[in-house]
Amino acid sequence: MLAMQRKPVNVIHDISYYAKDSRLTGEPDGKRYQWKEMIERFKLLGRPLTEEEADEFRIK
Repeated sequence: MLAMQRKPVNVIHDISYYAKDSRLTGEPDGKRYQWKEMIERFKLLGRPLTEEEADEFRIK
């Protein structure tokens, strides 16, 4: 028998608590990026990009 028991998680409650106006994401900021290139850099570095690194891939 396990010493600990898995705590039941009510995902619907969590989502409904945080998404008050039915949006699951925030307002877009109008910035556009070259996503494929950003993902390749992320994989190469093995960590999230900093704001400065992400700005290199911004479409102006």
